[in-house]
Amino acid sequence: MKSPALSIDALNKVVAAWPEDNLATSRRAALDQLRQDGIPGSREENWKYTDLSGAVAIANRWLEAGAEVPCAGIAAANDIVRNIDADWIVIDNGQIDAQALDATAIAGVEIKRHSSSSERLTPSGRLGDLNAALLRDGLRISIAASAELARPIGILIVDHSDSAATVSQIRVDIDLAANSSASFIEYHTSDGIAEIYANSVVNVTLGDGSRADYVRIQDRDRLHEQTGYQSFTVGRDAELRHCAFDFGGRLVRNDLVIDLANPGGNAEFAGLYLIGDGQHIDNHTRADHRAGPTESRQEYRGILTGKARGVWNGKAIVHEGADGTDAEQANHNLVLSKQAEIDAKPELEIYTDDVKCSHGTTVGQLDETALFYLRTRGLSRHDAKQVLTRAFAQAIVGKSPISSLHDFLADRIAGRLDQLMQETDA
Repeated sequence: MKSPALSIDALNKVVAAWPEDNLATSRRAALDQLRQDGIPGSREENWKYTDLSGAVAIANRWLEAGAEVPCAGIAAANDIVRNIDADWIVIDNGQIDAQALDATAIAGVEIKRHSSSSERLTPSGRLGDLNAALLRDGLRISIAASAELARPIGILIVDHSDSAATVSQIRVDIDLAANSSASFIEYHTSDGIAEIYANSVVNVTLGDGSRADYVRIQDRDRLHEQTGYQSFTVGRDAELRHCAFDFGGRLVRNDLVIDLANPGGNAEFAGLYLIGDGQHIDNHTRADHRAGPTESRQEYRGILTGKARGVWNGKAIVHEGADGTDAEQANHNLVLSKQAEIDAKPELEIYTDDVKCSHGTTVGQLDETALFYLRTRGLSRHDAKQVLTRAFAQAIVGKSPISSLHDFLADRIAGRLDQLMQETDA
């Protein structure tokens, strides 16, 4: 299958019509690179299971219609801000409310807009080029040295459209200075009857001795599509705790790249994807151990039903000289229907000798013995299945590094599992 073709002529016209602001140079550079490289296609190994043609078609319709962006939040955003304790920054259809941002004051934190800085955007892959070429504005969040934030910083990414195809680009760069400690919640949500494609880029740099707790929640409408790229550069003796949850979206691709280039760097990351009929969710993770000793541990779990498709590709690369590396990978899946499909691919590449590495994946159905036991205790088969699936998912909730989110996540997972069980029993 050919790579999906983006309408470069329409893209050129849109970018040329935008104001000559501080992002203009980065837009033009990204546009030149995008013209040369194009959008990833399913002939490429890393994209063989995920076809971006639908997202590109949405982008082309939006570009050819003039790239108008509606500015209207959704009701669910208010519930999220009200129910999750954090210092929230809202990005609405890819746009930042400058007045609200200026009113945000957090001790030890500096927040700037990319449009107010002359600093060039760093490249972040081909979808990163698309992001930079169409970026209206982005955020740079800096945490001061030795600062310890009392509350998480919440980045609420909201998209809405009822009238026409809409595309949004989100860019956030976060820098934690040495010995600082901060928590972040990245929350994606959307609604509206029109097509939406959102493309996000988040880059996080952890200074020496710092710690970042990061939770990403994707809960989009099941008609909408999203691609997201996250990179974390981990300093000497720095710690990253990352957890990701995918509930919604029609087609979702998540790329998580972790660079462990300094001795003592440690990264633990986990994920849960709950996929129903017609959904496609692809998680690609990569941990590069460039120095030793460094550690990475990951566990992803998935529950699938209906005609759902999940993809998990976890890669750990131990580069030459990274002696003392300790890397673990695990992926476990519950497939609740005959039509559901999971493509799981753990990978280890090791170029040095003194290492401790392991990986593995499992795909199965609910244990009939466990179901029978619960039914002998008076539960219906439906209720017994709910108990087992919730217990399976709860293992990842327990890994979430932001404990104040646990109850919220447990409730959201319970509701999503109820929906999956209804699809399974239908």
